[in-house]
Order: sequence, then C-alpha cells, then structure tokens
Amino acid sequence: MNRVFSALEFSDKPWSCARSARRKGMASAALIAALCAAIVSAASRPALADDLQLLPPPAVMSSTVPPNGDVNPYGVAFVPQGFPSNGTISASDLLVANFNNAQNLQGTGRTIVKIVPNGNPMVFFQGPAGLGLTTALGVLRAGFVLVGNVPTTDGTFATIQPGSLLVLNRTGNVVAQWTMANAGLDGPWDLTIFDLGDRAKVFVSNVLNGTVTRLDLTIDDNGVHLQASTRIASGYPFRGDPAALVVGPTGLAYDPQRDVLYVASTVDNAIFAVFGAGNSRHDGGKGVLIYADNQHLHGPLALALGPNGHLFTANGDAINADPTQPSELVEFTPQGRFVAQLSVDAAQGGAFGLAFSQVRNNVVRFAAVDDNVPNITVWTLPFDMNGQ
Repeated sequence: MNRVFSALEFSDKPWSCARSARRKGMASAALIAALCAAIVSAASRPALADDLQLLPPPAVMSSTVPPNGDVNPYGVAFVPQGFPSNGTISASDLLVANFNNAQNLQGTGRTIVKIVPNGNPMVFFQGPAGLGLTTALGVLRAGFVLVGNVPTTDGTFATIQPGSLLVLNRTGNVVAQWTMANAGLDGPWDLTIFDLGDRAKVFVSNVLNGTVTRLDLTIDDNGVHLQASTRIASGYPFRGDPAALVVGPTGLAYDPQRDVLYVASTVDNAIFAVFGAGNSRHDGGKGVLIYADNQHLHGPLALALGPNGHLFTANGDAINADPTQPSELVEFTPQGRFVAQLSVDAAQGGAFGLAFSQVRNNVVRFAAVDDNVPNITVWTLPFDMNGQ
C-alpha cells in the first residue's frame, strides 16, 4: 500500500492523554500526541499492519531564531536534490523564513535561516529592516531561492505594503525582484513551484487582493527570467485581522500530473481546486470547493501535497477557532475526506509553515514550525515509492 506513515495518521481526539502527559512534564508534546493517538487508533480499529506504525522520534527539533532575534517563522522549504554545491546552502538543507522582528512586530522579520540539527540556526539571508518575509518560500534546483515579503512599518495592518518576491542566488544575494508593477503581485503570501530545471511555474497567492498569480520562468547561467505573469484565480476573501495581521488566500499545492492547483482560502475556512492552472490564460475565479470541514479546519494556512497524494494544511486558528483543537496540522484527501490531525502546540496560533522533502532511499522528511515557541520539528518517515 503506497502511503506516508505520517504524524497525522491517527484518531483525531487524543487530547486527554496528551494533556495528561504534558502535565507530567514529558519532553515532546507533539510526539506525545502522536503516540497517544496511535494507541487510541489501534484500540478502536481492526489490527491491520499499517495501523501499527508509530511516528519515530523527531530527527530535528531546533530553534528558528537567528542572532538578530527575528521570530514568528512562516515559510518552510527543503533544498531539492540537484541544487549546486558551491554555495552557502546545499541539497537537503532546510530553510525557514521569519515574519517578525525581535520586538515581535508583524511584517518586519528579515531573515532566512538554515536549520542546524539540535543547534543554532545559520543565517542564509538577511534583508533590510522591516522586510516581513512570508510563507512564500521555495527553492529552484538550478540554484535560486524565492521568498515573498509583505512589510509593515509598525506591525499593524494600517501600514501594510504590497511587498515583492525576491530571487536569491545560492549565497543569499538578491538577483531579481518582482513586484506589483512588473509581475502583478499584491502581498505575496505563499507559493508553490513546479520545477523543470531550465524553466519553472511559480504559483503565488496574493493576500492583499485575494488572487493567485502564475509566474512562468526560464532559468539559465545568467539567472532567473520572468517570461509571463498570469492571474489564474481570484475571489478569495481577505481582510486585516487584529491577531493575525492579515488573512486571505495562503497555502498552495500543485499536482502537475492532474494540472490542479489547490488553494487554502483562510477566511472561507476551505480548500479549493483550480483545474488547468499550469496552462490557463484566464482568471478561473475561486475554482471548485473540495474541502470544507468546520470540525477540523480552523483557518487553514500553509498547504502541501504529500507523496502519498494527500493534502496537508496548518490551522492558524484566526478563523473558526476551537480551544480544544489548537495549532492543528490536518491531513485530508483531494476528494475532501478527512484523514487525521496533529497539534503542534497546546496554545492556539502556533501552526503555520510546513513542507515535505523529496523521497530518497524510501524516506521522506516532513517539517512543521511552531511559531509560538518558535521552533521547527522534522519527522523522518518511511515511504515506499513502489507501494510495497
């Protein structure tokens, strides 16, 4: 059976067990929740071989705070295989972008860090003060990093700015910048990449106008070149929020085999599918609603497509909050069937960025931030690409 034995494949109500373990001072709340849930799940279903799999201990649990004190980690991305080695980051490295500065003002963080297992993160990029790096973080295997920014001057929605998408080389220097003027971007909040080596399609959600833009790129020895910018989706609600600064369309996940882009619409508390997203030349509106689940969705933010074909989202709790289900990661199918969930923090508002690595040697890594702490946890999970 072709599947990821993920942290999320278990019963969705292990909370009394997990809370009891926390009161006893055990080390990893996320791991406790996973183990408790696996026990509950195994007790309530027929004993199948797949049900006996437990989440292994975290391979990485690391702070995301760089020397300048930036907090509120948003974007998460693994550096793909084939990335050039003569830089300050390499294939399989894990990158995290910070949205807040040391004073915790939203929209003012300016660093991308490389996670060092069980150590202090290393700074890959540090931009000018007040940049506000978002969940829009991705890596091209040709040797470039893309990161969005939505700045503020005082951490409030009143001073929020359209921002831009920066292109960084493998040593962290800015080599291109795409804005509203040259790429039609208005608050680049998240992105996903379909990488073909010498060309790529980058899908960007715009939190300040409720749209999704596709950027068609070519890549050569001289850099990354924007060939076209196309608005392919719109109509997602957006607004300022006193706790979250701004809410609107966020997470994106692209399935190239079906040419479908999945969009996490935070205010709608729902996931939509935009068909034909990779080649469309027109605005298709919000797309087709595929998942609206008020029991398990609480303001979905980041979105990822797992190697098992399931979708994974992080609940930010700004919409449809439930104090009994804080900071949840949720796994569901593209057909809209709930699979499982995992809390990364006992308080609300901790879940945001998440990402899967490429599958190598029948192993996949899954990373998720807890921006309440702030830190990041990486699980190393067995996955058989041959389905055996």
